[in-house]
Amino acid sequence: MSPRETWTDERLDEFKANVNHRFDQIDKRLDRMDEDIRELRVAVDGIHRVMAQGFIGICTVMIAGFTALSGIFG
Repeated sequence: MSPRETWTDERLDEFKANVNHRFDQIDKRLDRMDEDIRELRVAVDGIHRVMAQGFIGICTVMIAGFTALSGIFG
């Protein structure tokens, strides 16, 4: 028996509609993932910026401390 004999036109149309619906759901999920990834990138960029500012601040304090100590003991 060939597949054409077991699958009626109505069943094929239902199958096509079901497949299209499922792909639409996948598209929605992928769109949401894109949004989530963008939000995550913004958060990571913010963390990176704060860490860089903290590093610069610590280096500034250390240089100031060494300069002050070299003036005292130098």
